[in-house]
Amino acid sequence: MSTTLSDEARTKSEALIERVVAKNPGEPEFHQAAKEVMQDVIAFTTEHPEFAQQGLLERLIEPERVISFRVAWTGDDGSVNVNRGWRVQFNGALGPYKGGLRFHPSVTQGTLKFLAFEQIFKNSLTGLAMGGGKGGSDFDPKGKSDAEVMRFCQSFMTELFRHVGADTDVPAGDIGVGAREIGFLFGQYRRLSQRFEGVLTGKSLDWGGSLIRTEATGYGCVYFARNMLERIGDSLKDKTCVVSGSGNVALYTIEKLNELGAKVVAASDSGGVVYDKEGINPEKAAWLKDLKENRRGRIHEYADRFGAEYRPEGEPWTIPCDVAFPSATQNEIDKSEAETLVKNGCKCVAEGANMPSTIAAIDVFKDAGVLFGPAKAANAGGVAVSGLEMAQNSMRLSWTREEVDAKLQSIMANIHNACVEHGATSTDHIDYARGANIAGFVKVARAMLTQGVI
Repeated sequence: MSTTLSDEARTKSEALIERVVAKNPGEPEFHQAAKEVMQDVIAFTTEHPEFAQQGLLERLIEPERVISFRVAWTGDDGSVNVNRGWRVQFNGALGPYKGGLRFHPSVTQGTLKFLAFEQIFKNSLTGLAMGGGKGGSDFDPKGKSDAEVMRFCQSFMTELFRHVGADTDVPAGDIGVGAREIGFLFGQYRRLSQRFEGVLTGKSLDWGGSLIRTEATGYGCVYFARNMLERIGDSLKDKTCVVSGSGNVALYTIEKLNELGAKVVAASDSGGVVYDKEGINPEKAAWLKDLKENRRGRIHEYADRFGAEYRPEGEPWTIPCDVAFPSATQNEIDKSEAETLVKNGCKCVAEGANMPSTIAAIDVFKDAGVLFGPAKAANAGGVAVSGLEMAQNSMRLSWTREEVDAKLQSIMANIHNACVEHGATSTDHIDYARGANIAGFVKVARAMLTQGVI
């Protein structure tokens, strides 16, 4: 059931992707993201030519602005260190640029362009007034003291502050950027701008943060999987689930799955995977959360503590399951791993990480009739609650946990419905990836067309 393009659409898609590759050498993740979206969007525009006017696709694939800067900071030993910082402001047709900051040695401009491009459609799907952006640095906060992280964040924001603002660009956290980093970044922004405003999301609850922001991506991904299953008369109750990763997204995915009666049997980190046949129940999940968030431990310690099987350097995708939640990093499921999941009975995949499945893996899921929730839809819960945090900051108030969770569930249901509307096939199967791409595109495209050639 992989997408079949007409000759006209295929020619246009191949030509556009060739231009993307030529103009953006050495950025394979961005090429992949562009190809995955554009093959659906171009097929749609051949049937709706009004969306092919004014060089719309050519503009959509080009960032409005890429800011690159040096970040110099002093270590505790007096050494001077230099990292590189970026902010990719990809498309602001729907509102202020919105997307996280990632601090990790693997960060490159190409990585951030891929993430910012995906963010355009993800933010559009939420229905909130947010454009698409992303930023970060190749700085590694691991092993650094709080004082070193503070000095780095202050140096990073000293350059970034002139490019962001509550009505301009509102960064959030991402890999390597948690409450500590957001606090240091906000403090420096306030110091330089002399303004206390909602310029960052993921803030502490004591000074403008939103309840459920930490849990939102994991919770939202589970809500999206629930919506997919409920549409076919099924549920998550008693389903065997595997989750990759053991960071923020994975931990709260496990927590919500337990609440809904599912059985989670696997989690992982960069060292390997644990397979707990008895299930990572709420008590074990709380222990794992403490291990990863407070003690900075490794996943094998869970296996030692609870007698689970530990597979060094393994992945969860060989473990039989009903539902899979890839929640670690991009391209963690390739074609062969997707085939293994299908062979072992997996009926539903909901992406908690950004672009964790390769294009070939997505085709395997589609051809097998697996319910496939793409990242730009399934993991939109995080940015959705970031948008709700922006709204609360603007109104100078805070909503209760129940109010935020109800709004999150409503947003995820609306995203699901939009995917169904635009992803329906002749066989009554829903191509959620196509639906997400087109639903996200249409709203941005309409805004760009009405705002003129800019």
